[in-house]
Amino acid sequence: MLFQLDDALLALQQEAREFARTEVAPQAARRDREKEFPADLMTQVGARGWLGCLVPRSWGGSDIGNIGQAVVLEEIAAACASTHVTMSVHNSLMSTPLKKYASAELQQEFLPKVVTGEWLGAYLLTEPGAGSDAAAQKTTAVRDGDDWLINGEKMWITTGDMARVGIVFARTDLDPAARDAKAVSAFVVDMQSPGISFGKREPKLGLRGSTTVAISLKDLRVPGKNLLGELHRGFNIAMDLLNGGRIGIAIQGIGIGRAALELALDTVGGLKRNGKDLARSQSVQFRLADMATRVDAARLLAYRAAELRDHDLPHIKEASMAKLFATRMANEVCREVVELLGESGYGAASAAERLMRDCRICELYEGTTEIQKLVIAKQLFADRAAEEKA
Repeated sequence: MLFQLDDALLALQQEAREFARTEVAPQAARRDREKEFPADLMTQVGARGWLGCLVPRSWGGSDIGNIGQAVVLEEIAAACASTHVTMSVHNSLMSTPLKKYASAELQQEFLPKVVTGEWLGAYLLTEPGAGSDAAAQKTTAVRDGDDWLINGEKMWITTGDMARVGIVFARTDLDPAARDAKAVSAFVVDMQSPGISFGKREPKLGLRGSTTVAISLKDLRVPGKNLLGELHRGFNIAMDLLNGGRIGIAIQGIGIGRAALELALDTVGGLKRNGKDLARSQSVQFRLADMATRVDAARLLAYRAAELRDHDLPHIKEASMAKLFATRMANEVCREVVELLGESGYGAASAAERLMRDCRICELYEGTTEIQKLVIAKQLFADRAAEEKA
């Protein structure tokens, strides 16, 4: 189990940290304020292979694995959560499924442009009635000759209106008696195809530099060859990808929490309360110590899940534990830092205020905090049953 980064990962961390410091962080507040999508940064990270972290170098990826991806994404998240989520979704929910499940023909058509960032990706799973219950898809895909005709409504789609490629989940077995989890398939679609229309960008509390839209699919014609993986196996694909995505959002929480902690450390040294240096207060020191411990604990949980995923070992419980703990930690730490800094932390000019807004979504998407608890509990009982059988 990984507790210390090796030399290659340390070098990667330093490269990502320098990039985040010089290219990402300086514009983070402005992007948030102006709700500007980081298109220029996607070109730069694509050139480094960081939009294909799990994709072989022969396709233009960096092939640094889930641990390497975690190392890079933490640095980006600490600088700008909006840029992080764009990269994380693209990696875990577009580049990875193309590499893992797509046919050789689909890989040849899409991967070279996806991993460079020339074409960004979107993941069209969530619907008005199918958020936490991903199996309850109402979008349908019906055979029409060699093609499929897809109809339905998707919502809260990250990067939806900026994407050129999408993975759409739809019911392909319309028999009312069909089990939902075995009635869904996944398709790779060109987001510029006729039949796709976009709603307005959602106004959001945080992640304002990341676009989120509703998408309508009306008689969207998709070639039969664009089926991703096997027919009626879309739910299994979605669940596998969400395990990877949950690690990515855990890393987002870690990056945000770390950034808040570092802001507190940089700020309290110059603050006084009742004429005394705030940094010399034992209660303040205790709070900072607790924050630092929680950030490190979250990182170790995420690294464990990432390493298990790198070795194709079971990690459903571990991915959910990492997301549960890291995202709650981020919210707790950001609230504490705003409170600790007082008026200087609450003001709109403060990075603490932005971090606090950005971290709230971490407990909601890629499975809410409550869903993570259900997943963990289910796995605990499954593990106990397996032990009793052994």
